[in-house]
Amino acid sequence: MRKILLILMLCFSVSAYTQELNCNVVINAEQTGNPNLPVFKTLEKQIREFVNNTKWTNKEFTNQERIECSMYINITEYASDVFNGTIQVQSSRPVYGSSYTSPVHNINDKDFTFRYLEFQNMVYNPNLFETNLISVLAYHVYMVLGIDADTFSPNGGQEYFNQAQIIVNYSQGENTKGWKLSDGNQNRYTLIDNMLSPTFEDYRSTMYNYHRNGLDIMHSDQKEAKTNIADAIISLEAMNRVRPNSYILRTFFDAKSDEIQDIFSSGPNVEITKLISALNNVAPMYSSQWRNIKY
Repeated sequence: MRKILLILMLCFSVSAYTQELNCNVVINAEQTGNPNLPVFKTLEKQIREFVNNTKWTNKEFTNQERIECSMYINITEYASDVFNGTIQVQSSRPVYGSSYTSPVHNINDKDFTFRYLEFQNMVYNPNLFETNLISVLAYHVYMVLGIDADTFSPNGGQEYFNQAQIIVNYSQGENTKGWKLSDGNQNRYTLIDNMLSPTFEDYRSTMYNYHRNGLDIMHSDQKEAKTNIADAIISLEAMNRVRPNSYILRTFFDAKSDEIQDIFSSGPNVEITKLISALNNVAPMYSSQWRNIKY
């Protein structure tokens, strides 16, 4: 009996800790004209296993702590071993004292070209370029990890953003788009450059204050929570005046616009005149949603 209990305890201790992500991966290949080719299902399965089973950090995550995220890959062209498409990455984090999960990241990476042979090994090397497929996936994993960590502690995601920067640096030597400044102002290079720039430090403090001092106290004091969320959003105005229409702000509101509308359309009333002005200044593309806020 003692041996059985020991075995059960060991099994529990092993299963209590797991990898960092719980990522749903979907590949849509309708635009290729051959969406049912086995290679697409194999690729989908391998990416899912790669993202969810790779050990990305030196931290221990319990099963309940795994970050919920998704990767939606749209393959538009496929010839031999060359794939062209896009990858949309989204993630969310739990809100303390509730069953609600808050969206924190939503990005559509349109520069996704890679080579892949069915059943090829997928192994991540933190300091060396392997393939563009591996680099793009690893980059987005570290962005998810970094943004999630920033919502729990001030600048908590720094080490993950640094690793994303390393991936950008060693991937720039390859002839694929998305890794260089010259590739445009809405790509992987621009996002990590914004994230690590002192110019955009208000974004990272907003992520912390919005979630830890806002959403996470909503269960105990809705009015204070809403006031703190409003203040966090208003603080983005100063950053926007220096660098208007930045990519990093676009990704913030792509993730948060629906949630912001919902938060300030119900519950106790708070002063939001400055908030509405700030929202229209920093995110005018969502002005129709801001008009729907009831106050």
